[in-house]
Amino acid sequence: MSDEYKYKAFISYSHADEKWAGWLHRALESYQPPKHLIGTTTPMGVVPNKVAPVFRDRDELASSTDLGADLTAALAASACQIVICSMSAATSHWVNEEILAFKRLGRSNRIFSLIIDGEPYASGSPESERFECFPPALRFKLGADGELSDVPAEPIAADARPGKDGKNNAKIKLLAGILGVGFDDLRQRELQRRHRRLAIITGAAVAGMVIAIGLAATAIIARNEADRQRVRAEQETETARRTADFMIGLFQVSDPGEARGKTITAREILIKGAGRIEEELAGEPVIQASLMTTMGQVFTGLGLYGDSRELLENALTRRRESRETSASDMNESLSSLAHVLTLQADYEQAEKLYREAIDNLEQADAVHTQEYIDNIAGLAELYYQTGQYEQAEPLLRQVLDERQRLLDPDDPEVADAMEELGMNMFDQGRYEEAEQLVRGALTLRIGSMGSEPHPQISENQSNLAMVLQILGRIDEAEALYKQALAMDRKLHTGQHPDIAFDLTNLGLVYQAKGDLETAAQMYREAMAMQTELLGEQHPEVARLWNNLAYVHYYAGDLPAALDEMRKSIAIWRQTHGDEHPEIAGSLSTLGRWLAETGEITESERLLREALAQQQKLLEPNHENTALTRMSLADLLIRDGRPQEALELATAALQSFRQTLGDDHWFTLMGQSVYGSALGATGREDEGEELLLVSYQRLDADDNAAPVAVKQALQRLTEFYEATGNAEQAGKFREVIEKDFGA
Repeated sequence: MSDEYKYKAFISYSHADEKWAGWLHRALESYQPPKHLIGTTTPMGVVPNKVAPVFRDRDELASSTDLGADLTAALAASACQIVICSMSAATSHWVNEEILAFKRLGRSNRIFSLIIDGEPYASGSPESERFECFPPALRFKLGADGELSDVPAEPIAADARPGKDGKNNAKIKLLAGILGVGFDDLRQRELQRRHRRLAIITGAAVAGMVIAIGLAATAIIARNEADRQRVRAEQETETARRTADFMIGLFQVSDPGEARGKTITAREILIKGAGRIEEELAGEPVIQASLMTTMGQVFTGLGLYGDSRELLENALTRRRESRETSASDMNESLSSLAHVLTLQADYEQAEKLYREAIDNLEQADAVHTQEYIDNIAGLAELYYQTGQYEQAEPLLRQVLDERQRLLDPDDPEVADAMEELGMNMFDQGRYEEAEQLVRGALTLRIGSMGSEPHPQISENQSNLAMVLQILGRIDEAEALYKQALAMDRKLHTGQHPDIAFDLTNLGLVYQAKGDLETAAQMYREAMAMQTELLGEQHPEVARLWNNLAYVHYYAGDLPAALDEMRKSIAIWRQTHGDEHPEIAGSLSTLGRWLAETGEITESERLLREALAQQQKLLEPNHENTALTRMSLADLLIRDGRPQEALELATAALQSFRQTLGDDHWFTLMGQSVYGSALGATGREDEGEELLLVSYQRLDADDNAAPVAVKQALQRLTEFYEATGNAEQAGKFREVIEKDFGA
């Protein structure tokens, strides 16, 4: 490439695509052409040893009518122009002006395009015009007068969209164009580089083997140094050999008869191997700690948290005692153990470990590293588990911002951060934001991983289904849950937390559809699995007792429902104390059910306790808070306190409308209670109309729980009885008896 230009390339882009511009800028300037090409002459000039500098406009353009002297000069000083093409770029005045300015320099053949979204030439049809990704200056050639003609141009484009060239191939195509070489000349070298990187990743998975092998290589290089260095290198080589021998021997079965006709599982091999660490590597605390940490992480992945915790605690102890422990190894032990403790609901100790890891990294001025962000993400997960949703939100936003800055846009860890933030929005009752983020994360994953079974994809599908379910889109949710379960059964054999979660989620769908028998079957299977894996006193077990309670309630077995709900609350209080959103929700439900038994005083006490917690812990318009307000209003109407009931019902209905919209069956339920409160305060005409409309719409809504329809009918009956209209009251009582048997 000729040295007559100051810049190897000029990146033109819409500021809506700034993250892509940042990635491309870093990718180009960090690229080193193959040695055998450097110095050769191509149509683009002499191939340099690096593709730098590359000009990227980092600031918003001033609101003027021309590009300005600085940008015009930068364009003139650039050998090539790269246009990031998207629907935003296609409508950007400044991107178009930059292309025109570069073409007027006589360099149309040096313009390269990177397509990231939209469709090329979609503007040819009115129906698809909004999807155009090429700015006009790319689509048409310049005329003799220096203005755009109507003669179509043929832009040179690399396509980074999913299913096209892909991000990496698109980068290589651009580099091939900039350098004036063949795509295969660069692609073959890139494949070799990636194979080496994969080999390193594979080695790292075997308990610190990369470090040990790297040290062995250092021994070879240093063989001519002083005796002390040689001795040390030989010791490190021996450590590497012993580590490799241990890991290879771990998976060798010396006596096939030990299996006794059965398959020896990975768990059995790992448990035996864990027992050998103490004996065979005595006096090697660094290697012991590394092996224990890796095995502990494997046990975590298998859902065997007790085995994992023991190994990770032993590893941390050794690393604290050893003077040879690096900061990175200490962080690995702290964060790995904190993660397992969070899964076991030992939140207090987990938070201490996360805080220690974060403090260590801050003291080392490592706040913009992947290690630091991973610990922030772990702490945010802990806050989710303890119901501190608002405290988790800024941490999750920090994680997403940092990962988008540090990583490629389609990196799986960016998708992780996006999904976690989306689920935080879900926890706070901000469902539209939640769907956008969680769906975006799933799109990123499938685009980068494909559709083959993967735990991250199945989890993402389940989370999106959860959001869709609360939005009333039950069929979409069911399809996603089934896909996730099928994927997880392929990924895991036997008992595993992911399979238990899938069963639980499907149970919720069947419950919503009224198939209570199948729902109960799903919950019991999940509970047996979770109890075996986590023990009886665990939040996931508490959630399953809660779900079974609802099944029995909907089936008409109120005593069983009350008993199971109390079991759920007891577990929550044992693991989380007296205040938590889950506890508040369960107290609200228990209070509502007790009202049906006539225990008004206890019902009111529980509902007010639940409401106080929810007002403290949740967003003001959260639907759980609205449900409690609605239930308390319902109770007060029946107890002859209509004015306070009206205030509560009004607030509940406003919250439902704001978070769920006018058509959700929760909103219709709230409208029914509001109508009842209006009638009780003397506004009978308004109340009657709302009671009738809400019942009719609930009855026609396939997603509405049958109990909600029954309660709407009961309110109508009570309204007509209170207003002396015995005929109408009798009519609706007959409907209740016919449809619900009571």
